[in-house]
Amino acid sequence: MSEIDPFKIDSPTCISFSGGRTSAYMLWRVLQSGGGQLPCQAVVCFANTGKEDEKTLEFVRDCSVNWNVPITWLEYAEVDYTIVNFATASRNGEPFEALIRKRNYLPNPVTRFCTSELKIRPIGRYLLSLGIANSKTEAENMSMIGMRADEQRRAAKIADKSRIPLVTAGITKKDVGDFWRNQSFDLQLPNNNGVTMHGNCDLCFLKGGHQILSLITEKPERAVWWAKMEALALALASKPSGAVFRSDRPSYASMLKFSQQQQNMFDPDEEAIACFCGD
Repeated sequence: MSEIDPFKIDSPTCISFSGGRTSAYMLWRVLQSGGGQLPCQAVVCFANTGKEDEKTLEFVRDCSVNWNVPITWLEYAEVDYTIVNFATASRNGEPFEALIRKRNYLPNPVTRFCTSELKIRPIGRYLLSLGIANSKTEAENMSMIGMRADEQRRAAKIADKSRIPLVTAGITKKDVGDFWRNQSFDLQLPNNNGVTMHGNCDLCFLKGGHQILSLITEKPERAVWWAKMEALALALASKPSGAVFRSDRPSYASMLKFSQQQQNMFDPDEEAIACFCGD
């Protein structure tokens, strides 16, 4: 009996491209399974929050150009979604800020509405508009996700294993790293033992405190938007607890100040919290 190819697409499917190396590798495997082309029943979507590093945006563009594959760029809009491209994509957190203003409070580790509102739902609405999904629930649960076999805690939360083909194929971060070392282009962000510290939202509150402080120290202006959002939420929120991204660590304004004083108040071994935004 021949082995089933987990990357072969024979029904309507969305490939959710986070803009990282792992989901890009997943896309490449899908293309190889389709004879070098995107299967006619598949679409590729990248949901931009406006807080991705510029190198991430360049990488999404480069994958599209080098592999000759169409990638639809989406952004959150209060009622629906907006289709953008590399040139018109938000770069100053505009979609994220619009969501915060609508909610009047900030997402946090317990209430992570940013992932669902900025990524999952815009993609789901787009799939509904294409007519390849029959319901909101179906649309939001038909995406392939770039999750590896060495991310078992994340994988355990996905009931439909067809959505995580890298897990089925036993692909690890070493495999992904080996692949990109042999390509003509790559994501121009540091790869630290399979982890792209600069990836996804630049100072995401789910990243470890030491990691965030390091990123702020490297580029202090990264903290400006996050500090601005906490100040905005303090003015909008009905209770102070909704005015910070994390109640268990200093504010972003404080971390910016600490970084300028070269103070480190975090455990360097603190693990980031897993997030479904991707790799």
